[in-house]
Formats: sequence, structure tokens, C-alpha cells
Amino acid sequence: MRITPLDIQQKQFPAKFRGFDEEEVDSFLELVREEMEELLRDNASLREETKKMEKQLKEYKSIESTLRDTLMATQQIVEEHKANAKKDAELIRKEAELKAEDMVRGAQEKVVRIHEDITDLKGVRLHFKEELKRLIESHLGMMEFDRQREEEKPDEV
Repeated sequence: MRITPLDIQQKQFPAKFRGFDEEEVDSFLELVREEMEELLRDNASLREETKKMEKQLKEYKSIESTLRDTLMATQQIVEEHKANAKKDAELIRKEAELKAEDMVRGAQEKVVRIHEDITDLKGVRLHFKEELKRLIESHLGMMEFDRQREEEKPDEV
């Protein structure tokens, strides 16, 4: 059974012979009632504060859970971005290697073509020299022929 301050205030004790001083008992009961009221108010206040704290604790736990989930999601996204960046970097490196190989191969092919062109031009030059030599020899031969003919017919002019 719970005793309330009102129970204390309304409590009546029967008077007995050689009993307690009624004023002192009433004064003490009033003091106990006031103390009990104070304790009940404090208790109610503490319960209310406890409820507020529990509510706030739930909110903080909810926030903590949300933050934890967000952090985990962020970490996962970061890991995915790292993996994608590594893949992209690897692809870029491979593409660069392929382009470099193509450029080297193209340059080597150009060098081969240039050497072939040089060889062809040397052949053309040699042929041109031979043709020029034959042409000069032919003209010299004609000039020699003309000179001999002129020496044979000096009077006919």
C-alpha cells in the first residue's frame, strides 16, 4: 500500500491515556507530509527528466545508426571509386601502350619506306647518270662525226 501526503495529513490517532502530545504528533506528521510531497515532486521531476533523457538517447542512437549506415555507404562508395579509378588508370595505360606501339610501328614502317625510297632514288640517279653519259657520248659521237665530215669536205661550204 502506498502512502500519500494526504494520507499522512488525514491520519487520526485515537487518544489514549498517557498518549503522545497531539500537537507534537500533528507537527511531526505535517513535517513528514511536507517532506514526502517534496520527495514525490522530486521523484516525478526525475521521472520526467528520465523520460526526456531516454527519448533523447533514442534520438541519439537513431542518429548514430544513421551516421554509421552513412559512413559504411560512404566507405563502400569510396572503395568502388578507388576500384573504378584503378580500372580506368589501367585502361588508359594499356591504351597508351597500344598507341605507343602503333606509333613506333608506324615510324618503323616510315623508316623502311624512306630507305626504300632512298634506294629507288639511288637507282634512278644511277640510271639518269648512265642515260646522261650515253647522251653526252652520243652527242660527242655526233660532233666527232660532224667534225670528220667537215674535215673531209672543207671546200664545200
